[in-house]
Amino acid sequence: MKKFFLSLTLVVLIFGGLFACGEQTKWNREERQAMRNLLRDYRKLVYLNDLSEAEYMLFTDRVLASIEEEYPVYTTFIEMPAVNDTVQVYVVTTIVEQLAADASNMRHLYPYRDLVAANILPDGLNRAQQNAFYQCFANAVDNTYADVGQLVNAMLADTVKNSQIAQMQAACSNQLFGWTVEIIEVGN
Repeated sequence: MKKFFLSLTLVVLIFGGLFACGEQTKWNREERQAMRNLLRDYRKLVYLNDLSEAEYMLFTDRVLASIEEEYPVYTTFIEMPAVNDTVQVYVVTTIVEQLAADASNMRHLYPYRDLVAANILPDGLNRAQQNAFYQCFANAVDNTYADVGQLVNAMLADTVKNSQIAQMQAACSNQLFGWTVEIIEVGN
């Protein structure tokens, strides 16, 4: 009986090795670089645009690892009809995961320069003051929304005068800097 199991194990290993040789199960350096080049097109998204180069590289490594895990054969993945849509889903999913992990990432969704242009924050705040605002804002977000889905829905509705997010930003700005914010309607 031992010989039978030993023989069976040997046969499985040999045939498994032969079949594995036919398909590459891990991406090589060139394939990973090609995917990083494809991900460079997403750098213009607001959340990603505000990341430092090191933060962006960590982000792309995370997206790349998720895709490679799901699609271990690069050529099969890259030849899929909807490969760009699939990459976009992984990018958005990774952004949502990061937001769920740390609400203080709001600084990437609402960059300081954009908040100054919208008259929500005063110009000239130093890094410590900006961090204080984003911490206040993150705490308000965490205390208001139970999960990322609720936050995303609020962000989609963020164009109306009574937007919860705009009200949270105004409250933090007023509390920290005595800055009075007039929330104006952006769209319908």
